[in-house]
Amino acid sequence: MPNSTTTVLYIDDDAALGRLVQRILGRRHYVVEHVLDAAAGLARIGQGGIDVVILDHDLGTMSGLDVLAQLGGIENSPPVVYVTASSELSIAVQALKAGAIDYVVKTIGEDFEILLVSALEHSVERARLMRAKESAEREVRAARDRAIVLLAEVNHRVANSLSLVSSLVRMQASAVRDAGARAALAETQARITAIGNLHRSLYTSDDVRTVDLSAYLESLVGELGQSMSSAGRTPTIRFEATPILTKTDKAVSIGMIVTELVTNAIKYAYPDGEGEIRVSLSRDAEGATVLVVADDGIGWSGQGPISGTGLGGKIIGAMARSLATTIAYAQQPKGTRAVVKIASESVAGAVSD
Repeated sequence: MPNSTTTVLYIDDDAALGRLVQRILGRRHYVVEHVLDAAAGLARIGQGGIDVVILDHDLGTMSGLDVLAQLGGIENSPPVVYVTASSELSIAVQALKAGAIDYVVKTIGEDFEILLVSALEHSVERARLMRAKESAEREVRAARDRAIVLLAEVNHRVANSLSLVSSLVRMQASAVRDAGARAALAETQARITAIGNLHRSLYTSDDVRTVDLSAYLESLVGELGQSMSSAGRTPTIRFEATPILTKTDKAVSIGMIVTELVTNAIKYAYPDGEGEIRVSLSRDAEGATVLVVADDGIGWSGQGPISGTGLGGKIIGAMARSLATTIAYAQQPKGTRAVVKIASESVAGAVSD
C-alpha cells in the first residue's frame, strides 16, 4: 500500500474523468490533485510537492508531449505516467522517448483502473530508486573529492618534509670539511630531492595515480643542476622531453635513475668542471619510453672500474629491475651515452576510473 503522503497531479481536460481518477486512487491512499490544462499543471509542478504526474495526451490547445518537453528542462521534475485514448503505438513510443516512465491506454471498466494503479506504483517506486541512486552518487562524489583533497594535502606535507630534510643535509654538507663526505651528502640530498619533487608533482596533479613524467624530470634535472653547481661543479644540463604520463610508482624509479646518471656525469664526465649533459625523454615507434642521458666527457662504456663507492650503480640497477629493463651504454667517439628503454606496459599500465 502506498504511503498516504504520496501526492499525484492529474492533468486532463476531462473533469468527469478527473473525479473518477481521484476516487480510484483515493481508495488506495493517494492524494490526487486535478487540473484541467497544461499551464495550470506546469504551474502546480513548479510549486513543488508533487510525487508523480498522470498526464493526458490530448489537452486541447497543447498535447501531453508538449508538457513533457517543458518538464525536461525542469530539474528534479516528478515522474510521468502518460495516458491517452489512442491505442497507436507511435504515441507511446514518443511519450517514452520524451521522458514518460510508463504509458496507459484509456479503456472502460476495471482494466483502466488496474493498469493505471500498476503504472503509478511502478513510477513511484522507480522515482524512489532513482532518487536513492542520485543521492548515493552524490555521496560517492563528495567522498571522492574529500579523499583527493586529503591525499593532495598528504603529498604537500610529505614534499615539505622532504624539502626540510634536504635543507638539513645541505647544511650538514656545508659544515663538513672532508671533500668525500661533502660529495656523499650532496648525492644524498639529490636523492631526497628526486622523491620530494615527485610528491610535489602529485600535489598539483588532477590524478594522483599518474604523473606527467616530462614535467617531473624537468623539475628534477633543474634542481640537480642547481644543487651540484652550488657544490662547485658547473656542467650545463639540457633537457628535452615528450609529454608522457606514467604511474606514480614507476615515476619514482625513473626519477632515481635520472638522478644517479646525471650525478655521475656531473662528477666524472668533465674533470675540469665544464661541459654539457643532455637528458632526453621520448617514445619510439613501438610506443616504448626511451630515456637518454649523454655527455661529451672522458667517457665510460659501462665496463671497467667504477669511481666512487658504487652505490649509485647499485641504485640504478635496482630501479631498472623494478621497471623490467636494463641500462645500455651506447658506443660513441667520446663521452658516455646511457639509454634506458622501458616497454609501454611497464610505464603506464592500465589506469582505470
